[in-house]
Amino acid sequence: MPIKFENVGITVSDLEAAIAFFTDLGLSVLGRDTISGEWADTAVGLDGNHAKIAVLQTPDGRGCLELFEYLHPDAIQTNPTQPNEIGMHRVAFSVDDIAEAVEIAARHGFHPLRGVATYGDVYQLTYVRGPSGILVMFAQELNKK
Repeated sequence: MPIKFENVGITVSDLEAAIAFFTDLGLSVLGRDTISGEWADTAVGLDGNHAKIAVLQTPDGRGCLELFEYLHPDAIQTNPTQPNEIGMHRVAFSVDDIAEAVEIAARHGFHPLRGVATYGDVYQLTYVRGPSGILVMFAQELNKK
């Protein structure tokens, strides 16, 4: 059976703020909608499912984020995920300029958890806690050919 990666879905508390953050990083909005009805209840497994959604695509066209802001049932606020917790870990982006990515995140009030690290002579990496507590990793490949 052929399989193809489709997207990563993330529930956020403020769809507009999340869209602003990710589009500022360079993703583009492919589409927006408000979903509800029996089909949505069945697909998601929640009765009375009603959400605003947006699908954002990376500039290279290879990856998408599907962001959900639940109108019903109410979104459940949890503690932000820690890097060592089992489950959804983070969303990672390759960037050409990690300093610029960190600067863009800072404009939205998000900062590296600890700083920018260098992995050997291969990558510079950092995690920021983005909209709705999402862990976002930026990775800049060093010595690109």
